[in-house]
Amino acid sequence: MKSIKASAPATVANVSCGFDIFGFAVEAPADEVMVTLTDRPGVKIVKIIGDDGRLPLEAEKNTSGVAVLEYLKAINSQWGAEITLYKNLPLGSGMGSSAASSAAALVAINELHGNPLTREQLLPFAMESERIACGSAHADNVAPSLLGGFVLIRGYAPLDVTNIPTPAELYCTLVHPHLELKTEDSRRVLKPSIPMKDAITQWGNIAGMVVGLMKPDYGLIQRSLHDVVAEPIRSVLIPGFHKIKDEAILAGALGCGISGSGPTIFALSTTRDIAAHVGQAMQKQFDTLQLKSDVFVSKINLEGAKVLR
Repeated sequence: MKSIKASAPATVANVSCGFDIFGFAVEAPADEVMVTLTDRPGVKIVKIIGDDGRLPLEAEKNTSGVAVLEYLKAINSQWGAEITLYKNLPLGSGMGSSAASSAAALVAINELHGNPLTREQLLPFAMESERIACGSAHADNVAPSLLGGFVLIRGYAPLDVTNIPTPAELYCTLVHPHLELKTEDSRRVLKPSIPMKDAITQWGNIAGMVVGLMKPDYGLIQRSLHDVVAEPIRSVLIPGFHKIKDEAILAGALGCGISGSGPTIFALSTTRDIAAHVGQAMQKQFDTLQLKSDVFVSKINLEGAKVLR
């Protein structure tokens, strides 16, 4: 039977001020899947490589399996599928690990069927897989992983997603400490309501971020990369967060914050050299805490998930 290999990149969700509505794709790391059509109905996870046996092999409990199951059901396919998943993203990292698996699987299964659906039409299936992963069908990781670029999720009922143009000179630094934070735990600590004063501040930063990206205006981006809703609460879950953020800014970053629900920390800079220097400064702080970490530097990935062969 025919097989397709596809990949989907890590993502930064929230991007400080844009809780659950902003996300962008990076160049690395990325998950990969091999999907094979079968004449047997249903979906089978054949093997998962790189997860140390931690992810479920049952398709109904695995994000790549759920996404493909939803897809096959939606298009009334006569085929089944077998999936081999190559986990290159660390689990519980705040880099959209579950989203990358489902996005890659959806691009592969759609390609095997002759691409009857657009990338935007694949989003609801990926969101269902997020519900399995963390209890919430949010799109701020799956949308940029599928579509590429910097994405705004304007609304969910109905789903309204659009790309925001980004400056070619904008670089992202990701520093992933060897810790794991479950998304559902990070969401559980958030307050159910926020003061009006904080809401107004957050709205201003969100609008400023959009305008700053589109003009582009790096000063406005810098002033807007502030979160008064989630970061003050979630930052206590990441050792040394405030010192690391301070060092990133001193090293030249426009701004720095928690990637998704953490513990990965992201920073935005105006050149690759600055972004690399920022990564060294952040990693040095993790070293002082005796925490190993990985550093990734890239431009905003405009392509998103892609077929490899």
